[in-house]
Amino acid sequence: MTKAEFYVLNSLYNGSLGRAGCSADIEKNKALADYEVYNGLIDQGLIKQESSGLTAAGIAALEPYRVRNAVILAAGASTRFIPLSLEQPKGLFEVKGEKLIERQIQQLIEAGIRDITLVLGYKKEMFYYLEEKYGVKFIINDSFLIKNNIESLYLARNELGNSYVCVSDSYFVENPFNQFEYQSFNAGVTVHHETPEMYVDTDSDGRIICMEKGREKGQILLGHTYWNAEFSEAFIRFAEKDRSIGKYANAFWEWLVRDQLDELPPFYFREFADGNVFEFDTFEDLRQFDTQYLGHTHSEIIRNIKLVFRCDEEDIADFRNVSKGMTNTSFIFRIDGVDYIYRHPGDGTESIISRRNEKKSLIKAKEINIDPTYIYADVNEGWKISVFIPEFREPDYGSFEDSKKILAVLRSLHSSGVRVDYGMRPWEDALDTEELLRKKNPECFKEYEDLKHKIGLLYQKTIGDGVEKCFCHGDTYQPNWMIRPDGSVILIDWEYSGYSDPGIDVGYYIVDAMYDFDEAERFIREYLQDSYTEKRFFHFMAYTAIIAYYWFVWALYRESCGAVMGDALTNWRDMAEKYVDHLLG
Repeated sequence: MTKAEFYVLNSLYNGSLGRAGCSADIEKNKALADYEVYNGLIDQGLIKQESSGLTAAGIAALEPYRVRNAVILAAGASTRFIPLSLEQPKGLFEVKGEKLIERQIQQLIEAGIRDITLVLGYKKEMFYYLEEKYGVKFIINDSFLIKNNIESLYLARNELGNSYVCVSDSYFVENPFNQFEYQSFNAGVTVHHETPEMYVDTDSDGRIICMEKGREKGQILLGHTYWNAEFSEAFIRFAEKDRSIGKYANAFWEWLVRDQLDELPPFYFREFADGNVFEFDTFEDLRQFDTQYLGHTHSEIIRNIKLVFRCDEEDIADFRNVSKGMTNTSFIFRIDGVDYIYRHPGDGTESIISRRNEKKSLIKAKEINIDPTYIYADVNEGWKISVFIPEFREPDYGSFEDSKKILAVLRSLHSSGVRVDYGMRPWEDALDTEELLRKKNPECFKEYEDLKHKIGLLYQKTIGDGVEKCFCHGDTYQPNWMIRPDGSVILIDWEYSGYSDPGIDVGYYIVDAMYDFDEAERFIREYLQDSYTEKRFFHFMAYTAIIAYYWFVWALYRESCGAVMGDALTNWRDMAEKYVDHLLG
């Protein structure tokens, strides 16, 4: 069957269902005007001459092109859509009165596609109601934080074959789906401006022959895609081959297609009318499309900001994501030309962090001018707002001049005379965190018992050695320091602060820098200056091992909550082992 013949039959089939023209497909409309093709199909006995309907033979001729199912990718965290994506997945955003993913599911069902699979990851539980409401199936992608959507497609490989592949956040003004499709394609539109989307070149038949980013205008991929069985099989074959290499592990699936265009079965560009297909990349994009988001987003985060600054929602603008930290997620926003940063607490942190104590420390740190950025912190939910510092650099671990700047701040902090009734106890706190881990898995700590025993012995050697507690920060790693152009230094993020052992602050900087023993000694001597003694030196070296062990156990707990700690977990364990073995001989 030729393409023109297919589109005439398919359009007439859709028309008999009351869906004629529903997709606003430019190519399809052209095919409908080809009366020579139409008359030829009558002669073949595929169209009824008297009623323009399809004969049984016409319907049978379409059957090899039937769309069997749809796979909707909904695993990602949509970090570019902060702050709304911190509260719910992007596919569940309500746009013009409908949830994005529900609108898409309804359009698929309307087109006769009832076998629908959702690949879930981020906040997956929020989608579960769709199973009962629409009869959809789920596949869970537990690697959504460290791999891109090519992983979701691989996990759904058994579902692929004559399938629509969709993303949960597409918005189609008119229904783009059909019961039959002629060939594999990606939907798209023609634009006359630069976008972050993938641009394509096509041959005279519409086949994609080149894909690349960064053009100023042209055809872009936007919306859903359709893969016939041949294309699906070939794609999965390439994805399978890449699993041992990992070249595309963090890539969108389009990059694999781009690189394998010559090897994959034909893949076409299907152009849709301008204004019919939308994908919202940022909160500002959504505000432009749906004006309800200017004044009433239904977002608790936006409401928090509005109440703190006593402003309207439309006054809060220019949202920018900040790379996710090890404990929390943050974003920048602007009000009246001033940038602020909002800290959203990470999952599981409520079990190990007292937000009430953190707020007390933030107020104290601002009073002694060590962290002047503090604006507001909520003690119940854990969110915080600070002034955003645009121009600064983090300290260079290899620069002793930077170390002197850092240590001057720590001496000032530790001698401030601030007293509070809380604080870190890294050895005891590690034991408490270990118990939280054992509740999830009683055997999880078995391989670390020897390290735990040695850290406990080292801790006993520090008790009563004359080093007094003081007001400490507790989390002195590199990203919490800001060295400004004028040379001033700010220390931020006071979640682990309190009245504690100063070895925590000095030791953790050493741990994160992964200093060797001679570098650590130089660092500790600079901190102690005239108060240096061998006993005090041993104390700070010991706390380097102790605090490394605390953060190692903390990292194990965070991973049990779903966080990805990466090399940090291994580095903390290695530093704890290295320093405890060195000090205990």
